[in-house]
Amino acid sequence: MSFFITSVFLLLITPGPGVLSTAGVGAAFGQQAGLRYISGLFIGTNIVALTVVTGLAALVFSVPWIRSLLLVASTAYLMWMALRIALSGSKIEFIRATKAPSVIDGILLQTINPKAYIVNTTLFSGYAFGYDQLITETVVKFLIINAIWIPIHVIWLLAGVNLKRLAPAPGTQRLINVFMAIAMVCVVILALYSQITS
Repeated sequence: MSFFITSVFLLLITPGPGVLSTAGVGAAFGQQAGLRYISGLFIGTNIVALTVVTGLAALVFSVPWIRSLLLVASTAYLMWMALRIALSGSKIEFIRATKAPSVIDGILLQTINPKAYIVNTTLFSGYAFGYDQLITETVVKFLIINAIWIPIHVIWLLAGVNLKRLAPAPGTQRLINVFMAIAMVCVVILALYSQITS
Protein backbone atom coordinates (compact mmCIF):
# COMPACT_ATOMS: atom_id res chain seq x y z
CA MET A 1 0.00 0.00 0.00
CA SER A 2 2.90 2.38 0.67
CA PHE A 3 4.00 1.99 -2.96
CA PHE A 4 0.46 2.92 -4.06
CA ILE A 5 0.43 5.99 -1.78
CA THR A 6 3.82 7.10 -3.13
CA SER A 7 2.61 6.62 -6.70
CA VAL A 8 -0.57 8.62 -6.03
CA PHE A 9 1.48 11.46 -4.57
CA LEU A 10 3.94 11.55 -7.47
CA LEU A 11 1.25 11.27 -10.15
CA LEU A 12 -0.85 14.03 -8.60
CA ILE A 13 1.90 16.49 -7.63
CA THR A 14 3.40 16.55 -11.12
CA PRO A 15 2.11 19.41 -13.27
CA GLY A 16 -1.03 18.71 -15.23
CA PRO A 17 -3.91 20.86 -16.45
CA GLY A 18 -5.70 20.53 -13.09
CA VAL A 19 -2.94 21.70 -10.75
CA LEU A 20 -1.49 24.25 -13.17
CA SER A 21 -4.89 25.81 -13.81
CA THR A 22 -5.48 25.82 -10.02
CA ALA A 23 -2.27 27.79 -9.47
CA GLY A 24 -3.18 30.02 -12.41
CA VAL A 25 -6.66 30.74 -11.04
CA GLY A 26 -5.12 31.50 -7.64
CA ALA A 27 -2.57 33.88 -9.16
CA ALA A 28 -5.07 35.57 -11.45
CA PHE A 29 -8.29 35.65 -9.40
CA GLY A 30 -7.42 34.93 -5.74
CA GLN A 31 -8.14 32.36 -3.04
CA GLN A 32 -11.96 32.33 -2.98
CA ALA A 33 -12.22 31.87 -6.73
CA GLY A 34 -9.55 29.19 -6.48
CA LEU A 35 -11.43 27.26 -3.79
CA ARG A 36 -14.60 27.30 -5.90
CA TYR A 37 -12.61 26.08 -8.86
CA ILE A 38 -10.97 23.29 -6.79
CA SER A 39 -14.46 22.15 -5.71
CA GLY A 40 -15.33 21.68 -9.37
CA LEU A 41 -12.08 19.86 -10.08
CA PHE A 42 -12.75 17.57 -7.10
CA ILE A 43 -16.20 16.63 -8.39
CA GLY A 44 -14.79 16.21 -11.89
CA THR A 45 -11.89 13.99 -10.86
CA ASN A 46 -14.25 11.66 -9.01
CA ILE A 47 -16.54 11.51 -12.04
CA VAL A 48 -13.50 10.49 -14.11
CA ALA A 49 -12.52 7.87 -11.53
CA LEU A 50 -16.03 6.42 -11.59
CA THR A 51 -16.04 6.22 -15.40
CA VAL A 52 -12.67 4.43 -15.28
CA VAL A 53 -13.73 2.01 -12.53
CA THR A 54 -17.04 1.13 -14.20
CA GLY A 55 -15.37 0.63 -17.58
CA LEU A 56 -17.40 3.40 -19.21
CA ALA A 57 -14.26 5.33 -20.15
CA ALA A 58 -12.75 2.28 -21.89
CA LEU A 59 -16.01 1.67 -23.74
CA VAL A 60 -16.29 5.28 -24.93
CA PHE A 61 -12.62 5.55 -25.93
CA SER A 62 -12.82 2.26 -27.86
CA VAL A 63 -14.94 4.00 -30.54
CA PRO A 64 -12.38 5.80 -32.76
CA TRP A 65 -14.55 8.72 -33.91
CA ILE A 66 -15.79 9.42 -30.37
CA ARG A 67 -12.22 9.32 -29.08
CA SER A 68 -11.12 11.77 -31.80
CA LEU A 69 -14.07 14.07 -31.10
CA LEU A 70 -13.32 14.09 -27.36
CA LEU A 71 -9.63 14.79 -28.01
CA VAL A 72 -10.52 17.81 -30.16
CA ALA A 73 -13.12 19.06 -27.66
CA SER A 74 -10.80 18.58 -24.68
CA THR A 75 -7.92 20.33 -26.43
CA ALA A 76 -10.13 23.29 -27.36
CA TYR A 77 -11.54 23.63 -23.84
CA LEU A 78 -8.16 23.30 -22.12
CA MET A 79 -6.71 25.93 -24.47
CA TRP A 80 -9.66 28.22 -23.69
CA MET A 81 -9.00 27.82 -19.95
CA ALA A 82 -5.31 28.60 -20.51
CA LEU A 83 -6.31 31.69 -22.49
CA ARG A 84 -8.58 32.91 -19.66
CA ILE A 85 -5.69 32.61 -17.22
CA ALA A 86 -3.22 34.27 -19.61
CA LEU A 87 -5.55 37.20 -20.34
CA SER A 88 -6.72 37.80 -16.77
CA GLY A 89 -4.14 40.56 -16.44
CA SER A 90 -4.53 41.89 -19.94
CA LYS A 91 -5.22 45.55 -20.55
CA ILE A 92 -6.74 44.79 -23.94
CA GLU A 93 -10.31 45.25 -22.80
CA PHE A 94 -12.13 43.38 -25.53
CA ILE A 95 -10.27 40.15 -24.72
CA ARG A 96 -9.69 40.63 -21.01
CA ALA A 97 -10.82 37.71 -18.84
CA THR A 98 -12.60 39.37 -15.92
CA LYS A 99 -14.70 36.44 -14.72
CA ALA A 100 -12.99 33.79 -12.62
CA PRO A 101 -13.49 30.13 -13.58
CA SER A 102 -16.42 28.59 -11.69
CA VAL A 103 -17.24 25.22 -10.11
CA ILE A 104 -18.72 24.16 -13.47
CA ASP A 105 -15.48 25.14 -15.24
CA GLY A 106 -13.56 22.91 -12.81
CA ILE A 107 -15.91 19.98 -13.42
CA LEU A 108 -15.70 20.40 -17.19
CA LEU A 109 -11.93 20.75 -17.23
CA GLN A 110 -11.35 17.64 -15.15
CA THR A 111 -13.81 15.47 -17.08
CA ILE A 112 -11.96 16.21 -20.33
CA ASN A 113 -8.47 16.35 -18.81
CA PRO A 114 -6.36 13.64 -20.52
CA LYS A 115 -4.07 13.34 -17.50
CA ALA A 116 -7.04 12.58 -15.22
CA TYR A 117 -7.94 9.51 -17.30
CA ILE A 118 -4.33 8.32 -17.53
CA VAL A 119 -3.74 8.69 -13.78
CA ASN A 120 -7.01 7.06 -12.74
CA THR A 121 -6.58 4.16 -15.17
CA THR A 122 -3.06 3.58 -13.83
CA LEU A 123 -4.12 3.72 -10.18
CA PHE A 124 -7.32 1.69 -10.37
CA SER A 125 -6.12 -1.00 -12.80
CA GLY A 126 -2.89 -1.73 -10.96
CA TYR A 127 -1.56 -1.86 -7.40
CA ALA A 128 -3.53 -4.80 -6.01
CA PHE A 129 -3.78 -4.60 -2.21
CA GLY A 130 -4.73 -8.25 -1.74
CA TYR A 131 -8.26 -7.60 -0.49
CA ASP A 132 -10.73 -10.45 -1.07
CA GLN A 133 -13.36 -8.05 -2.41
CA LEU A 134 -12.62 -5.80 -5.39
CA ILE A 135 -15.16 -3.29 -4.11
CA THR A 136 -13.27 -2.97 -0.79
CA GLU A 137 -10.02 -2.31 -2.63
CA THR A 138 -11.72 0.22 -4.90
CA VAL A 139 -13.25 2.13 -1.96
CA VAL A 140 -9.88 2.20 -0.15
CA LYS A 141 -8.22 3.53 -3.31
CA PHE A 142 -10.87 6.26 -3.65
CA LEU A 143 -10.27 7.31 -0.03
CA ILE A 144 -6.47 7.37 -0.38
CA ILE A 145 -6.51 9.22 -3.71
CA ASN A 146 -8.90 11.89 -2.42
CA ALA A 147 -6.98 12.26 0.86
CA ILE A 148 -3.87 13.09 -1.17
CA TRP A 149 -5.63 14.97 -4.00
CA ILE A 150 -7.19 17.66 -1.77
CA PRO A 151 -4.03 18.94 0.00
CA ILE A 152 -1.98 18.83 -3.22
CA HIS A 153 -4.48 21.05 -5.03
CA VAL A 154 -4.73 23.40 -2.03
CA ILE A 155 -0.91 23.70 -2.02
CA TRP A 156 -0.90 24.59 -5.73
CA LEU A 157 -3.68 27.11 -5.13
CA LEU A 158 -1.77 28.73 -2.25
CA ALA A 159 1.34 28.92 -4.44
CA GLY A 160 -0.67 30.87 -7.00
CA VAL A 161 -2.37 33.04 -4.37
CA ASN A 162 0.99 33.88 -2.77
CA LEU A 163 2.28 35.04 -6.15
CA LYS A 164 -0.70 37.40 -6.29
CA ARG A 165 -0.13 38.58 -2.69
CA LEU A 166 3.41 39.61 -3.53
CA ALA A 167 1.65 42.33 -5.53
CA PRO A 168 4.03 42.28 -8.47
CA ALA A 169 3.91 45.07 -11.00
CA PRO A 170 1.10 44.65 -13.57
CA GLY A 171 3.59 43.62 -16.24
CA THR A 172 5.11 40.97 -13.97
CA GLN A 173 1.67 39.64 -12.96
CA ARG A 174 0.77 39.41 -16.64
CA LEU A 175 3.97 37.44 -17.32
CA ILE A 176 3.17 35.07 -14.42
CA ASN A 177 -0.32 34.45 -15.81
CA VAL A 178 1.03 33.88 -19.32
CA PHE A 179 3.71 31.50 -17.97
CA MET A 180 1.04 29.48 -16.09
CA ALA A 181 -1.06 29.29 -19.25
CA ILE A 182 1.89 28.23 -21.42
CA ALA A 183 2.92 25.56 -18.91
CA MET A 184 -0.66 24.25 -18.93
CA VAL A 185 -0.72 24.14 -22.75
CA CYS A 186 2.62 22.26 -22.82
CA VAL A 187 1.32 19.63 -20.39
CA VAL A 188 -1.88 19.25 -22.42
CA ILE A 189 0.16 18.73 -25.60
CA LEU A 190 2.32 16.07 -23.91
CA ALA A 191 -0.72 14.24 -22.52
CA LEU A 192 -2.46 14.31 -25.91
CA TYR A 193 0.71 13.14 -27.65
CA SER A 194 0.97 10.16 -25.28
CA GLN A 195 -2.67 9.28 -25.95
CA ILE A 196 -2.32 9.54 -29.73
CA THR A 197 0.86 7.44 -29.84
CA SER A 198 -0.40 4.78 -27.41
